[in-house]
Amino acid sequence: MPPHPLRVGVIGTGHLGSRHAQIYATMAGVRLAAVCDINRARAVSLARSLRCRAVADYRDLLQEVDAVSLAVPTRLHASIGLALLAHEIHVLIEKPIAARLSDADALMRAAARSGVILQVGHVERFNAAIHAAMQHLTHPRFIEVHRLSPYPFRGTDVSVVLDVMIHDLDLLLLLVRSRVAHIDALGLPVLSRSEDIANARVRFASGCVANLTASRVSDESIRRIRVFQEDNYLSIDYKAQTVELAQKARRRIRRLSLPVNQRPPLQDELASFIRSVRTGARPVVSGADGRAALALALRIENTMRRAKRQ
Repeated sequence: MPPHPLRVGVIGTGHLGSRHAQIYATMAGVRLAAVCDINRARAVSLARSLRCRAVADYRDLLQEVDAVSLAVPTRLHASIGLALLAHEIHVLIEKPIAARLSDADALMRAAARSGVILQVGHVERFNAAIHAAMQHLTHPRFIEVHRLSPYPFRGTDVSVVLDVMIHDLDLLLLLVRSRVAHIDALGLPVLSRSEDIANARVRFASGCVANLTASRVSDESIRRIRVFQEDNYLSIDYKAQTVELAQKARRRIRRLSLPVNQRPPLQDELASFIRSVRTGARPVVSGADGRAALALALRIENTMRRAKRQ
């Protein structure tokens, strides 16, 4: 273990930021130095339970931390992230990396200039079910994704595409590794100003087609992806962390459950971030990965909105 603990802060203490702080507080070799939120009472309450400092202005952290989880509304990612990176602070920025591609590019340039880690919080990359399935995912031909959840009743400053579908878009790009050739998409707002439910059909130059549905106004919670290949298909449940493989066996279909070493994905994501900070290794989800997912998400948003105008 290093002689001095890594000083870590969390900016934004809503539901997700609070979970980041709670995990950091239990990590060996890490000291949760402070939490920050413009809602000072909320920051103070969390800090008291975790025995760290609470601040209401992120600038009060700049001299006190080596690394930060940034879990604020998307519109603030660029401005706060750039300030942190300019002070040579390693940053784990929650998805999406930013609201605009130009902001994502600015964050990546700033991280490169300062020589620090910029990781993007696409937590499904750390899902044990995905890890178990990866060795069987060799030539996807058709991918079907459902990500449905009840309305969060929190600040939803972006559409459901940037809010939740983007997790699946990141995985889609990882699995297919081909240029996007065509997109069809539809979406509509229900309880928010922006789209709360969306469907996208993405065709890749390789011939693979993906059909994605995302909703934050459903009665039930479903997070599932099915990948069809020429000789088998896999059904992956992100939430339950289970994987079923179906493959042709003579004149019948044989189904089996793959072994999955179930673990909390967020815990593994933060541990991976800390390892990258300590070793300088490229993060599992880099700024470039986050930008690619954002670019596809914005294309889907633009397609939805063009379809609505027609």
